[in-house]
Amino acid sequence: MIIVIDTREQLPYEFKTENESGTLQTGDYSIKGAEDLVAIERKTIDDLIGCLTGGRERFEKELRRSRALEYFALVIECSLLDLTNGRYTSKMNPKSAVQSVLAFSVRYGMPVFFAENRVYGGRLTESLLLKFAREMENRVKVMTIGAKG
Repeated sequence: MIIVIDTREQLPYEFKTENESGTLQTGDYSIKGAEDLVAIERKTIDDLIGCLTGGRERFEKELRRSRALEYFALVIECSLLDLTNGRYTSKMNPKSAVQSVLAFSVRYGMPVFFAENRVYGGRLTESLLLKFAREMENRVKVMTIGAKG
């Protein structure tokens, strides 16, 4: 498996798994050869708040595109407590921020993961992509066995 890191990602995660840069239509991270199936979107807390305020239309456009993927998740580099307590630079009401994230999760069928810090965010992202790749391998095995039987 090779992780694809979107070329627009300004401060990409470092992974133990082999990786390369590439242009992704949706998300910041994917798997080479499965870019149309899986993507992970990374946000810092301030980036997330920017997407919930001035950049909301652009963010929702990306979330609509994510519906075409088999798996799309949002990894936020903060704790839920950080978001709830408004530990960001915007004046956005923390309750509104939390409720927006929850609404997007339901509306777009998107799991949201809160990563306590950047390092954990990278590990979480890598782990999600590895698990998706294993699931795809298992499906291929089942299909191969079924075709032989």
